[in-house]
Amino acid sequence: MGKGDRKTRRGKINRASYGNSRAHGVQPAVAGGKPTVTKPAAAKKAAPKKKSA
Repeated sequence: MGKGDRKTRRGKINRASYGNSRAHGVQPAVAGGKPTVTKPAAAKKAAPKKKSA
């Protein structure tokens, strides 16, 4: 296992490719940074009931 293995970090470096074993552009988390806030999903209103004759 090494330069010829596509699944290892060394193999990814040898082939000049990126993947799970060789992450590209990952930033370390900053201590005390602002957490990302996600908006809750918008709730749909129930359709009005049809009047029966």
